[in-house]
Amino acid sequence: MSRKRPDVDPQDDLDVTPPKTYAAGLPAVAHAMEYALAQAGPKRTALTLLSLNQAEGIDCPGCAWPDPKHRHKNEYCENGAKHVTDEATTRRVTREFFAAHSVAELGAASDMWLNHQGRLTEPMVKRPGATHYEPIGWDDALGLVADELNGLASPDEAMFYTSGRLNNEAAFLLQLFARAYGTNNLPDCSNMCHESSGSGLGETLGVGKGSVSLDDIHESDLVFVVGQNPGTNHPRMLSALEETKRNGGRVIAVNPLPEAGLIRFKNPQTPRGVVGKGTVIADLFLKIRPGGDLALFQMLNRLLLEAEDAAPGTVLDHDFIATHTVGYDDFAAHTRTVTWEHVLAATGLTREEIEAVHREVLGARKVIVCWAMGLTQHRHGVPTIREIVSFLLLRGNLGRPGAGVCPVRGHSNVQGDRTMGIWERVPDSFLDALAAEFDFAPPRAHGYDSVAGVRAMRDGKASVFVGVAGNFVRAMSDSDVTEAALRGCRLTVQISTKLNRSHTVCGETALILPTLGRSDRDVQATGEQFVTVEDSMSEVHQSRGRLEPASPDLLSEVAIIGRLARRTLGEGGAIPWEDFEADYALVRDRIARVVPGFADFNARVAVPGGFRLPNPVNEGRFPTPSGKAVFTCNELDMITAPKGHLVLQSLRSHDQWNTIPYAMNDRYRGIHDARRIVMVNPDDLAELGIADRDPVDIVSVWTDGTERRAEGFRAVAYPAARGSAAAYYPETNVLVPLDSVAEISNTPTSKGVIVRLEPVAARG
Repeated sequence: MSRKRPDVDPQDDLDVTPPKTYAAGLPAVAHAMEYALAQAGPKRTALTLLSLNQAEGIDCPGCAWPDPKHRHKNEYCENGAKHVTDEATTRRVTREFFAAHSVAELGAASDMWLNHQGRLTEPMVKRPGATHYEPIGWDDALGLVADELNGLASPDEAMFYTSGRLNNEAAFLLQLFARAYGTNNLPDCSNMCHESSGSGLGETLGVGKGSVSLDDIHESDLVFVVGQNPGTNHPRMLSALEETKRNGGRVIAVNPLPEAGLIRFKNPQTPRGVVGKGTVIADLFLKIRPGGDLALFQMLNRLLLEAEDAAPGTVLDHDFIATHTVGYDDFAAHTRTVTWEHVLAATGLTREEIEAVHREVLGARKVIVCWAMGLTQHRHGVPTIREIVSFLLLRGNLGRPGAGVCPVRGHSNVQGDRTMGIWERVPDSFLDALAAEFDFAPPRAHGYDSVAGVRAMRDGKASVFVGVAGNFVRAMSDSDVTEAALRGCRLTVQISTKLNRSHTVCGETALILPTLGRSDRDVQATGEQFVTVEDSMSEVHQSRGRLEPASPDLLSEVAIIGRLARRTLGEGGAIPWEDFEADYALVRDRIARVVPGFADFNARVAVPGGFRLPNPVNEGRFPTPSGKAVFTCNELDMITAPKGHLVLQSLRSHDQWNTIPYAMNDRYRGIHDARRIVMVNPDDLAELGIADRDPVDIVSVWTDGTERRAEGFRAVAYPAARGSAAAYYPETNVLVPLDSVAEISNTPTSKGVIVRLEPVAARG
């Protein structure tokens, strides 16, 4: 247990214990309840947890893992319990708090300390030249924003950013407002995480979403879990994998670190998980080098071609390839050029390990590949996704039960936001539908994504930033450049539930607009409202808050966006903003007429559990230019670190949600009371002449000769893949330049950073 108190600014006091060899169990229950009771107290904890992920309850504001058909009365994980009770906290940030703490003081505080101060309670403004935030009424606050927006020379000088905590109704209205105002500048957190998934799947399958359901996971013969740590980031996925194993399926884990949840799962809702040994999850665990996944799947594809050569007609699904795909011949010729030498160098694996995976593949009729940011946040993230698609196409593992692609989103409604039109490059068909429904001409030029948006603010091309439900400053790469870009704006607006670092990085004028949380009751003019979300597997369902709002001065996100639109665009027109605020069902009626797959939205979402959006891949249709799935030829891109250097990946600790640490511990990895640590294989540390626990700076090096430094870390000997290192974000975001992005998707390359560890004594 941490020796730190949550009401003081934490400092590193490193303690290391052996990494856990299982996830969950009774300790997870105890940690969840300890945090929940400290934040929300017994009554609020019970109100939230007993309705969390229930059919007519609160959708977890944490990850986007789907809900099972048959739900347990405690349908949540340790981290989900922490997420929702962190929002349901009884602590409050009042005007007296802001009077007592200057913006500079708040900027010097840690992310954890800021979060622990509690819920925001009323609108606040920092005026030009002021040192403190001060109260401002809603009418004046929204008028200030509207005046700034209407004073810009072009609507494209404004940015409207969202995170995946936003609900479908508010997301639809936000993109509608931005486009009615005149811009497609709608960056979102997808730009920083799964944009490579959307790009790769869109190119090859014509749909930028996963194709599988929870039932598919349960009945699959073989599930790959690649570049993903379910035990921390999507804990309820372990229950699904446990069901896979119970049904005779196999699991292959591919990750540079030995993650506890992928080793063994002790389900605390079953006797075996409480008093027994739990369930072994990974039948094979490949400790791959960061970025080696492309090479791994290229070799698996070569081995499948060779197996077909040896036994014609028994390995590949030639009927599927001939009927549903294009590009096979070029792909096959290219794949045969892949060499063991390059693959072994790129992956750090042995030939025997890869051949063992190949045997598993040959023995499986139904295969699913799941992945997360361990694949997407590389320069070659999109080619890696394309190669995985080709791997599945070879044996017809798309569009049938128990098989398919499964990008696992890490934020509750990030997929729904994109479906609702939060995208800087939304297709013309979506804009056409908006134009027909609301009688205006949406802008057609593509807007800024997150990286381009920072460049625009840095270069003076954008001067108003509106952030909804996120922490942009800490989510983005290149921390120093990002912060300077925000400070150069005329106006920054943060629509938030709790205090975070982005509130301390102010434009000339800065606003904090407090909003209802997912757990709060939302009562409007026509009565109590619910909102909807879409999970990673395209299931759409409602979410209904249970708690009294943290303050009578809070507005819902729907209300804030609608009122801002009225002040900016003027009253009248074909968009009934005031009606939308009064009755969210009217928003859903419009969504039904604009967004494909949402016909009869209100009726279908009223059914307990909601409904699943159609995916043409599962109907044997591929909306690509050719009308077929696409085999691709991808050049092997290998991250090669010079002698004395390592490849760093950033990651979350167990007690962390996105950018916010809840505590200073990473219990499953055995790291306690510290965050500024870097985990390195002990043999690599020995070669570098660095002892376990030595103080070091992490220095990233780039091909243009520039270097970036993250100071004050401790090296921790850890059973990581040779040649790799791992450290927590957002502390390491400073190491990734703004222009270091994935090809095609423009996603920051936070999982493939070449670094050296510089002993502190050598600094300067």
